[in-house]
Amino acid sequence: MEVVSCSHSRLAFHQTPSSAWWFRGNGLGPGHAKLTRPRRSAILCLGTGAASNPSDSGKVQASRGFYVSDVDAALRGIPTKAGEIEKMIIPGLPEGPESSVISTGFWEWKPKLTVYYEKSGMENSKAPSVLFLPGFGVGTFHYEKQLKDLGRDYKVWTMDFLGQGMSLPREDPTPKNTVEELGEDAFWGFGQELQPWAEELVYSIDLWRDQVQHFIEEVIREPVFIVGNSLGGFVALYLAASSPHLVKGVTLLNATPFWGFLPNPARSPRLSKIFPWAGTFPLPSFVRKLTETLWQKISDPRSIQGILKQVYADHSTNVDKVFSRIIETTQHPAAAASFASIMCAPMGQISFEEALSRCQRLGIPISLMYGREDPWVRPIWGIKVKRQVPESPYYEISPAGHCPHDEVPEVINYLLRGWLKNVESEGSIEIPFLEEPSYSEDGVSRELEFLREGSKKSVRVRLSGSKISLWNQLISFLKSGVSNTRVISR
Repeated sequence: MEVVSCSHSRLAFHQTPSSAWWFRGNGLGPGHAKLTRPRRSAILCLGTGAASNPSDSGKVQASRGFYVSDVDAALRGIPTKAGEIEKMIIPGLPEGPESSVISTGFWEWKPKLTVYYEKSGMENSKAPSVLFLPGFGVGTFHYEKQLKDLGRDYKVWTMDFLGQGMSLPREDPTPKNTVEELGEDAFWGFGQELQPWAEELVYSIDLWRDQVQHFIEEVIREPVFIVGNSLGGFVALYLAASSPHLVKGVTLLNATPFWGFLPNPARSPRLSKIFPWAGTFPLPSFVRKLTETLWQKISDPRSIQGILKQVYADHSTNVDKVFSRIIETTQHPAAAASFASIMCAPMGQISFEEALSRCQRLGIPISLMYGREDPWVRPIWGIKVKRQVPESPYYEISPAGHCPHDEVPEVINYLLRGWLKNVESEGSIEIPFLEEPSYSEDGVSRELEFLREGSKKSVRVRLSGSKISLWNQLISFLKSGVSNTRVISR
């Protein structure tokens, strides 16, 4: 455990966009750029039944032609025919001593506002840093499988957003001072006497964007790749658009395309004045009463179990630890008032679409990895993002729901490794599945097989090409939706 206290000294990061290799100029601007075919640095595998030829500098020749996207053992999946799509064997998760060790810490960002974080792989001093941002209602524990696995190759970080997980306040922002208030001893934040440190505090997407920015500047202290799930995806994109010098690339995992309902004071000052309350403390009396009623339902273990069952497509996935950590968070005395603040916080200063457009103009690499059976961020949202940034790889995974990093971590970790190596090598190492030039436009499907707890499991992954058609994607989804909802297990 470590505790970091920072004085807000700003570091000046200067970075040449590492994504320049993404585009081939055609005079039409970034929106019309095409994915280039950079110098290949891979192993050529042409099937079975032939020996390697020393004169081919590591290329293996045989009877069929496929490319493996990298020379690393972690990426050495050799496609073979499996029905109508190719099958690839990918690594499972590391176990025991093979896993990267996770350490924890608390970072005091501002007085009384302390952020909990976890990290692994710090001994990989020359490797890039990768920061994982969680979705709403969860925290660092949702990325344990990435910390243990990817920490073997990278410096990996994750944190709890303020107002969630273990980044909830340690003191009551509005101590109770009346007999009536003292009777409400179950909740913090339900009093009327506002503490100085909680003035203007609201758990908004703008607060989380600033939190991540300062964490990178003061704790990580170098530009990072950011991977965000759901809410974390929005925050990742928002930060990249606001502080591009801190971000080397963004991966969206079923990112929510919107957050907040009330107008942002900085963007719509007149309109925002119409609303008497926008998530600040103290909570108005009608909000306290409404929150008490809603919180009983939301924090009920049966409700939480129902939500987990809804967002995980594979019900055999072990979510016991996720469930217990969510329950632990709901029992914190500050959780109910923090939830009320989050639900009534204003929208960000820019929208998801605007942040995406800015990142595209700035040349920030983006990759998309979406679970197809997500009941909340349906596939159409991922397709919409892909159409806005056609040069970005879009992987659609099935069966997988809203949290593919926890449900199929083997697949997400495999794809992330390939994409990170692609960006770091400035395109000399291909992203997974781009073995043939036509795939960058037409797309390709793979069946990825891996071992989990001694049993074989497999999922289907589709890499959509730059010629993605909304109509064709919808037709494909309707045709295969039924067959792809089942879990393939051997």
